[in-house]
Amino acid sequence: MQRREFVRVIAAVGAGGVTAVAAAEAEKTKKAAKDAMSVQLTVAGFSCVTCAVGLDTLLRERKGILSCESTYPEGKVNVRFASKEISERDIEAAIGEMGFRVMERQLG
Repeated sequence: MQRREFVRVIAAVGAGGVTAVAAAEAEKTKKAAKDAMSVQLTVAGFSCVTCAVGLDTLLRERKGILSCESTYPEGKVNVRFASKEISERDIEAAIGEMGFRVMERQLG
């Protein structure tokens, strides 16, 4: 996904979409699998808080992502995921598709 498309999607989602995504995330977290893992990524390319919120919103839509929390301007992204459904490499690829670059990672 190109950066322009990323911004278009986030603009279309709006605040109501973010609230719905938060509710869906809470439900997914309740049903978290035994194979849940966490990773903290340092991401380059955030130019504003909307980038962090948008990345969270789009990652949460991916199968296997249980939770995601990004910070701006630090560029820290904490992801909890079901390792049987999505790999760390897939998460990094998804972040790259959204126009950002993973600089560093730490498994949690």
